[in-house]
Amino acid sequence: MAPVPISSINVGHIQDVQELRKFQPKTIPKRYVRDVAERPTLANTPTSVPMQIPVIDLSKLDENNTEELPKLAASCEEWGFFQVVNHGIDTDLLRAIEEVAMEFFMLPLEEKNKYPMLPGTVQGYGHAFVFSEDQNLDWCNMLALGVEPFWIRNPKLWPTNPAKFSEALEKYSTNVRKLCKKLLRFIALTLGLNQDTFNDMFGEAVQAARMNYYPPCPRPDLVLGLSPHSDGSALTVLQQGTGSSVGLQVLKDDKWVPVQPIENALVINIGDTLEVLTNGKYKSVEHRAVTNKTKDRLSIVTFYAPSYEIELGPLPEFIDMTRPCMYRRYNHGEYSKHYVTNKLEGKKTLDFAKIQTKQSS
Repeated sequence: MAPVPISSINVGHIQDVQELRKFQPKTIPKRYVRDVAERPTLANTPTSVPMQIPVIDLSKLDENNTEELPKLAASCEEWGFFQVVNHGIDTDLLRAIEEVAMEFFMLPLEEKNKYPMLPGTVQGYGHAFVFSEDQNLDWCNMLALGVEPFWIRNPKLWPTNPAKFSEALEKYSTNVRKLCKKLLRFIALTLGLNQDTFNDMFGEAVQAARMNYYPPCPRPDLVLGLSPHSDGSALTVLQQGTGSSVGLQVLKDDKWVPVQPIENALVINIGDTLEVLTNGKYKSVEHRAVTNKTKDRLSIVTFYAPSYEIELGPLPEFIDMTRPCMYRRYNHGEYSKHYVTNKLEGKKTLDFAKIQTKQSS
């Protein structure tokens, strides 16, 4: 999440979607309109009995429940996504971070623009992952901030309005960090590893927060709130705002499955880092956000990843004759730079780490 400058970038004029909604409620600018194949139509979403991503009860894992650890293993291997309940984060903290996030997004544009996300960076307020003036834009406003370690922060981009913003984000992030470490211990156990394998390996883990606001859209059938992508993290923790419209969709068996919010639950997904470390046993999964015609949506996302100095590659436990090594070793900082300097486009960024097996003739 550290800013990565890009030279000679031209992204053209980007209109703020909240302002579009305010002044041109029925107009969808061309840059937001998706090609037909990308549009969130009913044709590529489940229409029969809806599938649901698994739900994991963390309190049962803490109690060494014999059924919950295999359930977690299946969730990671078959879905790459699950919702976690009884996660130990106080509901007052969940409400507090939602409140300051929503207060920020409801500020006048002039105030929000005091914290600009400059082209080629991924901290501040604005549009991330935009690299050309003909690129489709997401129907979303976002505020992204580096949190840990302290040196990745850009203090000038931490809003002072609302007044309690920094305090709420600090408390929330501290609790989410503890949750990530705990989840990584249990995930290690599902893989037959020592429970501290990932936490010891990651060093001073990098943590970043992103708050996404999706205003109502007059033509939700034409746009996407967030383009399909996998995450470059090890784990991602997503909080769906209370009362928000259903917007998150996960790609499962070539169908987009909507994630129905569960009150006070958090959505967890496997990132590219764990896919590499497990040599593809646990895969990062494409997901996207769609919009709603009458309701807005807020989400608060935490990305948890290894230190930038760490060298990563598949662990030897996951390499054998039936599953040869699929990814090369690489520096995580280099991968992070690669990730934030490419547009969101499915799992394409993971090509950075894949071993190319096809030989050119």
